[in-house]
Amino acid sequence: MSFPEPKPRGPVLPQKRLKTLDCGQGAVRAVRFNVDGNYCLTCGSDKTLKLWNPLRGTLLRTYSGHGYEVLDAAGSFDNSNLCSGGGDKAVVLWDVASGQVVRKFRGHAGKVNTVQFNEEATVILSGSIDSTIRCWDCRSRRPDPVQKLDEAKDGVSSVKVSDHEVLAGSVDGRVRRYDLRMGQLFSDYVGSPITCTCFSRDGQCTLVSSLDSTLRLLDKDTGELLGEYTGHKNQEYKLDCCLSERDTHVVSCSEDGKVFFWDLVEGALALALQVGPGVVQSLAYHPTEPCLLAATGGSIHCWREEAYEPESGTG
Repeated sequence: MSFPEPKPRGPVLPQKRLKTLDCGQGAVRAVRFNVDGNYCLTCGSDKTLKLWNPLRGTLLRTYSGHGYEVLDAAGSFDNSNLCSGGGDKAVVLWDVASGQVVRKFRGHAGKVNTVQFNEEATVILSGSIDSTIRCWDCRSRRPDPVQKLDEAKDGVSSVKVSDHEVLAGSVDGRVRRYDLRMGQLFSDYVGSPITCTCFSRDGQCTLVSSLDSTLRLLDKDTGELLGEYTGHKNQEYKLDCCLSERDTHVVSCSEDGKVFFWDLVEGALALALQVGPGVVQSLAYHPTEPCLLAATGGSIHCWREEAYEPESGTG
């Protein structure tokens, strides 16, 4: 006799504040999970980058080498390297274990807002207020970028990379998608300066946030508007948005101290988490679990689902 399959559990949202970490690095400009979600990076206005175990609340290493505040960072697929960009116009490649600078790439004419590795972590892509995306070869000693994408008419605020695509958001109000296999550029006009853009986990859609306090879900291939999400405040700052680990909810920072969750399909507001009094500057969503990191002021806050119990020893 066969039993019916158990129903898949509905999406759970992180509503329980598990930890608050005072990062001790001035204002936290960005928080990012590593590839498997076990660690996170914080980018500080004090020129440092820090690596944490967020659930334990332990600082693992501090990376010093930028000349000005660090604005974004990313980890490689094998956790051996980090890359970061900042107000000193430099892109830095780090060795995770030793904490040493492997390479420093210079060439941007303005601060670097956003950095990403490609899938193999052989190339770093950086987007800057100088309106360019530059691609740096991690393995060569060449000082200049291997490629420069300069279609944006204003600062590049956000760059994301898939196995064969580069997705970029710009202050000129356009989302650009470069298909590297086909050698094609697709552009969608949103109209308001873009602060963040990302792929959905299934790769079918793109999510775009802009300074008109609106997030938009677009069909990646056609550019068709699939959904709009409002209720949060985003008029002045470059704030992060993302999708939950199963693409069920759209998530955004807000300038009123909250993180907002909307049902992806319905568009209805599902949850507004009060994180702190000031602007929630950055957020990161765990790749496989309902776990959210939110940065406000000099702290990051770790949220989990209500039923979550920390393992003994992680408290």
